[in-house]
Amino acid sequence: MLRRWLERYWHQPAPGRGLADIVLLPLAFLYGGIVKLRRWLYVNGFFESRSLPVPVVVVGNVVVGGAGKTPLIIALVQDLMRRGIRVGVVARGYGRSSRECLEVRIGSTAAEVGDEPLLIHLRTQVPTFVAKSRWEAGNALLSAYPGTEIIICDDGIQHLALRRDVQLCVFPPWGIGNGRLLPAGPLRESLQGAWTNTIDIVVQSVEGKNLQSLNQLTQEPVWEIRRDLSGIAHNALGQAIDLASLAVKDGPLIYAIAGIANPESFFSMLRARGVVLWGAIALKDHYDFAVKGLPKELHENSEDMVVLCTEKDAVKLWTLMPEAFAVPLEVSLSPAQVDCLLRLVNQRCVEG
Repeated sequence: MLRRWLERYWHQPAPGRGLADIVLLPLAFLYGGIVKLRRWLYVNGFFESRSLPVPVVVVGNVVVGGAGKTPLIIALVQDLMRRGIRVGVVARGYGRSSRECLEVRIGSTAAEVGDEPLLIHLRTQVPTFVAKSRWEAGNALLSAYPGTEIIICDDGIQHLALRRDVQLCVFPPWGIGNGRLLPAGPLRESLQGAWTNTIDIVVQSVEGKNLQSLNQLTQEPVWEIRRDLSGIAHNALGQAIDLASLAVKDGPLIYAIAGIANPESFFSMLRARGVVLWGAIALKDHYDFAVKGLPKELHENSEDMVVLCTEKDAVKLWTLMPEAFAVPLEVSLSPAQVDCLLRLVNQRCVEG
């Protein structure tokens, strides 16, 4: 309830100057001070920032909520692999039950390694390790797979304990809201701080709201990427379904379910493809079906329905509902964008 109210407040075109501002702005000022102090301690050597012996590319965001990092990482890994580059991925593994450093395997569960690292590994098959310390995860990965040439670090902009060679900052299509820091706004970091000089590439959806204003954050061109749902969904039983076949009014009952940061974006993309939804079930981000069970709507209409979900949800939902269809979110990168990344990586390696 509080989260939903905050999100509405963050995205008001012109936030008022009422009680909410009186309470939240001082907290945002305090939060901003802590963030700046923490960065200063790392920059000046009071906290240790360690490097790995191969180039590290961080893909992260500074806006609370889903920015589309996972499909971007999948696309990036696949493009690098097509060029013959051996890639590994490290991540924290948000919401996982274990604290130890683990390799993500085909038989891993989301509870063990986190839903996003599991999805990345299932889609790419590259070495993937999770640990609270990304440096520890990177070392474990390189020990197990010494031929790895580049490591992609998922969601590492605020993880300053790991040095990075190139940093991509991903912004969601819905923009930066009121542009304020938490909890008065959706930003984890100020976009006017000196730290923005460390951003190498800004990534924004073509339909995004902030392309012009984000150009000032990097000397490189802002990457404009297109995000779209695949036309084919699949389930754990090996079945596939064409979304075009669901664009009929007299078809089966179709439920869409999403436990992601912005569920409405998934529902809107389905509707844009003509899918006629009987129900749209929005769940909390990283919703754990194994612990919390299926939403009641899926029990009430279980005989005559088609369930569509995100791939991130599917890695958890399929243990209870293998017939649910996962709809991949696809991101396409241009050859010029991949060239840009590799040029920056090579440049940083030369600089040492």
